[in-house]
Amino acid sequence: MARAGLTTERLVQAGAELADAIGFDQVTVSELARRFDVKAASLYSHLAGSQDLKTRIALFALDELADRAAAALAGRAGKDALAAFANVYRDYAREHPGRFAAARFPLDPETAAASAGGRHAQMTRAILRGYDLAEPDETHAVRLLGSVFFGYVSLELAGGFSHSAPGAEETWAWILDHLDTLLRK
Repeated sequence: MARAGLTTERLVQAGAELADAIGFDQVTVSELARRFDVKAASLYSHLAGSQDLKTRIALFALDELADRAAAALAGRAGKDALAAFANVYRDYAREHPGRFAAARFPLDPETAAASAGGRHAQMTRAILRGYDLAEPDETHAVRLLGSVFFGYVSLELAGGFSHSAPGAEETWAWILDHLDTLLRK
């Protein structure tokens, strides 16, 4: 019988919090069990294993991030929408570094198709409609924005910009200005 109070949702939430505390790569069913002071075997009625836990945390993070992005984009267009979207990713990564890492966890095609990843792509394409890009340029732009946002934020989280001037905020603003200019061409 499953331990009272433990649900899959509670374990995934706790796993996401654990990822933020110790790093997504360090999250395992055993580590999660230690946090609840239970044997790992007692969690297997809710989770198939560490891979399943990580997949569920990734889906949780993608949903959470998509909800934040959708709220930030409401009523915005053009550069304002681009900046709001980018800032959601950056702020989320700063607030939840483990979940941000989880959002990049490789998912099998079926799981990926059912995830909030599609919402992220739809929101990116909605932003790009304001730039009047035709295919294949729109797809290139989706990939460019994802690469820039995830790349910059990952480097920033790792301390990559803390050793020189100008500051990371100034560079971030410069990047967003230049992405806007590039997409308008």
